[in-house]
Amino acid sequence: MSIEIILQIIAIIVPLVFAITVHEAAHGYVAKGFGDSTAYRQGRLTLNPIAHIDLAGTIIIPSILVYLGGLVFGWAKPVPINPNNFFRPKRAMFFVALAGPLSNLFMTLLWSLIWLLFSLMISDSSGSSLLDKFVYLMCQTGIFINLVLMIFNLLPIPPLDGGRVLRSLVNEKYGRLIDTVEPFGIIIVIGLLFIGLFQPIFRTVQYITSILM
Repeated sequence: MSIEIILQIIAIIVPLVFAITVHEAAHGYVAKGFGDSTAYRQGRLTLNPIAHIDLAGTIIIPSILVYLGGLVFGWAKPVPINPNNFFRPKRAMFFVALAGPLSNLFMTLLWSLIWLLFSLMISDSSGSSLLDKFVYLMCQTGIFINLVLMIFNLLPIPPLDGGRVLRSLVNEKYGRLIDTVEPFGIIIVIGLLFIGLFQPIFRTVQYITSILM
């Protein structure tokens, strides 16, 4: 395996790991701020990716998609949240759910800034050298992955963050209806992914990524 291929792998893995771990840790930190220390007690307030790996969502599904040559999609193990520890559960869950997508937005801007600063430091920003290509791919991957995670998680499908946000905004009657959908949420998302209904999202993210790069 050549050094160029190794650097390409690293350039993809590093932003992917940060996107997943910061997203999940953000949920836990905000939950702790509202009075729920469940994630803290279980050691989930960490950037160690091992603590957030989900066998299906982090390993099996992405591996199958890579093998099929399609766009990679996956998820991490959800941070444990106990709404009973919140003084105002619905209000707290609204902010806890939004913490993940907002962390991805922050990382999108961070990767954009890193590329901007790097491109200002080099004489040729077209990516001709090995280092240029490495930094470019890493920043490009960081922007793309974080935008995808942010948009996907804002979809109003439980147990995605958008579903949690929706649950916190509606009355209890509709909230219970949303709860009945939650066990099938991931199946719905995977089904929509495989029939291609999310392609406009990917194309939009690719376009935004090209603008930021």
